[in-house]
Amino acid sequence: MRFLIALLVLCSSVASAQDPILSPDAPKDVPATVAPGALPSFEKAIAPHIAEAVRTYPAAKERFLAGLPDGPFFFVTTRLYDETGNFEQVFVAVRSIEAGTISGRIWSHINSVRGYRAGDTHTFPESEIIDWLITHPDGSEEGNYVGKYLDSLYQSGT
Repeated sequence: MRFLIALLVLCSSVASAQDPILSPDAPKDVPATVAPGALPSFEKAIAPHIAEAVRTYPAAKERFLAGLPDGPFFFVTTRLYDETGNFEQVFVAVRSIEAGTISGRIWSHINSVRGYRAGDTHTFPESEIIDWLITHPDGSEEGNYVGKYLDSLYQSGT
């Protein structure tokens, strides 16, 4: 059983006319695999970052629902699971949030789980959010608490 954690996998190649266009200065894809034996320590390490993302999500959601100006785009991170028990953390470009449900497009290259592709429409409950991210045209970002933590781990070689 494999678990793939997509650290920052925002794929501009999936874009269509109304989808996010990411800055060339946005962080690049850095997928990493967590071995099943390391999963409990991985989950423990990211737990405080998930908690911060969940705590701050309502304000980010409110901004999205009020209408972000042209340029910034709203993503959430969730996990996709397949029938073999594999999962992968992915970004979803948010199109709508209604009655506790998020709908958007998978904005990550899929490396491990079966039955999903980048660009697929994906709808899931808000309770499955792991992280959120607002990207800006200059490549800067807000949120991405889990992603920034994972980037720091894997960039430092940990």
